[in-house]
Amino acid sequence: MRQVRIGIDVGGTFTDAVAIDNDTYEIIAKEKIPTTHDSKEGVAEGIVRVLQDIMDNNGIQPREVVFIAHGTTQATNALLEGDVAVTGILSMGCGIEAGRIEKISNIGNIPIALGKELKTVFTFLETADARSDATNVEAKIQELKAAGAEVIVATEAYGVDDPANEDFVVNTARNMGLYATGGHDVSKLYGLKVRTRTAVVNGSLIPRMMETANMTESCVKRAGISNPLMIMRCDGGVMTVDEVRRRPILTMLSGLAAGVAGVLMYEKLSDGIFLEAGGTSTDISVVKDGRVMVRYGEIGGHKTYLSSLDVRTLGVAGGSMIRVENGKITDVGPRSAHIAGLPYEVFSQKLEDPKLELIAPLQDDALAFAVVCGKDGRKVSLTLAGAANFLRSVPEGDYAYSREIENARVAWQALGDSIGISAEEAARQAMDIASDKIWEIVSRLIAEYKLSPELLCLAGGGGSAGVVVPYLGKRKNVQWKIVKNAPIISTIGVAMAMVREVVERTVVNPTDSDMKSIRHEALEQVMKSGAKEATVEIAIEYDKKTNILRATATGATELKKDGIAMGTVSDEELKAIAARSMRLPEEEVTEAAAAGKWRLFEGMASSKFWGIFPSKKCLVRVIDRNGVVTLQREGLGAVLTNKRKLKEDLDTLFEETAAYGTIGEELPPLYAYYGEKQLDLSGLASREQMMAVLEAEIDIFPEDEQIILLAVR
Repeated sequence: MRQVRIGIDVGGTFTDAVAIDNDTYEIIAKEKIPTTHDSKEGVAEGIVRVLQDIMDNNGIQPREVVFIAHGTTQATNALLEGDVAVTGILSMGCGIEAGRIEKISNIGNIPIALGKELKTVFTFLETADARSDATNVEAKIQELKAAGAEVIVATEAYGVDDPANEDFVVNTARNMGLYATGGHDVSKLYGLKVRTRTAVVNGSLIPRMMETANMTESCVKRAGISNPLMIMRCDGGVMTVDEVRRRPILTMLSGLAAGVAGVLMYEKLSDGIFLEAGGTSTDISVVKDGRVMVRYGEIGGHKTYLSSLDVRTLGVAGGSMIRVENGKITDVGPRSAHIAGLPYEVFSQKLEDPKLELIAPLQDDALAFAVVCGKDGRKVSLTLAGAANFLRSVPEGDYAYSREIENARVAWQALGDSIGISAEEAARQAMDIASDKIWEIVSRLIAEYKLSPELLCLAGGGGSAGVVVPYLGKRKNVQWKIVKNAPIISTIGVAMAMVREVVERTVVNPTDSDMKSIRHEALEQVMKSGAKEATVEIAIEYDKKTNILRATATGATELKKDGIAMGTVSDEELKAIAARSMRLPEEEVTEAAAAGKWRLFEGMASSKFWGIFPSKKCLVRVIDRNGVVTLQREGLGAVLTNKRKLKEDLDTLFEETAAYGTIGEELPPLYAYYGEKQLDLSGLASREQMMAVLEAEIDIFPEDEQIILLAVR
């Protein structure tokens, strides 16, 4: 019996579904329907309908479905549209800090979109033990309910250390018929104000998300699928519906995360910028050392503890309209042909006797967006897709490619005649304006994340990838590619996503016990979210500047961990990739060690100290079997060891690479590579901490398992 993975991606215009063979990773089927925003059941109806279509039309039996997940913009849209619940904050504290706690946790209303706010009501209970103060807890909840609260958020200054009071308030509120959540449910970090704000956003989404989650889950069960429905998270992982009910905030921006998750499965991307272009906007994210970059998100200009992929969105894409003012092209976007309700010029019938008109797509817009009207009264929008096709920049066969260049030429000639330039020059000006706007963000990300110029690649996904990426790459002389299955890359990312959980704690100088504790909690969380224990990988890092100890756990919902097979790269090709990354001739690069799927390469680079004295430094590159460069640093030393000799060889490596100053021994950043795993120990401060994590990670491995230990500057 075949095994099938199904991914469903709910977009603003369409709901897509894809079915993938779990063994071969081949796409079995694709379906697309309009998103059901206006139906009684909302977007859930579309999810159910497209699921039924893809199964019925392609003979997929319920018992064959081993994984089903969907990504949705519902939480993001709820915030943008102000469709959120009034949230009541019950803050707790006692003693001399009570006044400060009350002030900090009363965060007020949170601006979430233009002219819209997330409304909060607030009360404070001075108590050290809420359980012994049950009557007052109920009275405070009733007070919040009377003030309009639909959801209760319990928050306490040190609730991350002992959540008993927050849990008691949450359970009491639920027994009183209200939705409720605690500050510790969304973050284990100190910082009462930020944690409370994050919990309030989370709580405000619960009623809307619960309705959709319950409806969708029940329909999946009615379809006969026994495996649990998974939901895409904003960090690229998935979680169960039960976790969505508890932490719906984690689904925000999940649609953006799905695309880059799909790219990492298909493409050998080491350092790159992923641009997912649709009709209205382009989402821009970063891949460095083969991993997507993550940061804390902001809502209404305020920091939260929502850990999400670092995605920047720009209102420029294939359907972007051209703005004309005072006889000049002044801008491209943010309005699109979809907003104006007009067809693209390049995908429409040729107009006769075309005339340029300027319209206002929305009521508050200026009369500045260019459309072309034919003598029969038909109107089409001038678009970026039309400009790119007219200039023959879109690759032939691309999803956005059109053979009807003459249709675009006629429309763009109307614009050119109106402003006194040729049709080609008008199209080029529009493409230049659009590419400059995109490049402003791209170049900022390249500098911010210090991406390697030698490995840098612009990877395009989405239906308009061929409109945006080839022109930008050629104009800026940067390597580019359109990813495989670009139009449905987000849906593929949903279908192939891993379960992911991140546990963070504020810890000063973490001990071995802290390491083991957070690792255990991350394992428990990721298994609770649906991962099978045998597939789980856990990375632990410590940020000395912020005193944040973080454990990131990833795993699969069944015993298959690898992404879409990309094909093993030969030893010669791996060496060539390393040499190109180092900017060295291949003959000056050597393979220093190999373990599992990892290869370590070294090369000596010449430089001048203070620009005068010649010096050399050892460059190291770690590359996986698929040719992805996962580490680019200056090496201090490396050793190939095994489980039996691990402590002895680690001590020897540190004796050779550690520095000694006024504060004693200063250890270099350390990385370990073995089997299918890479382990970043660079944030840990002592040998004991590193050994504790290493021993926990390799406990189940055989004694002779090969391990690369690499110390870097």
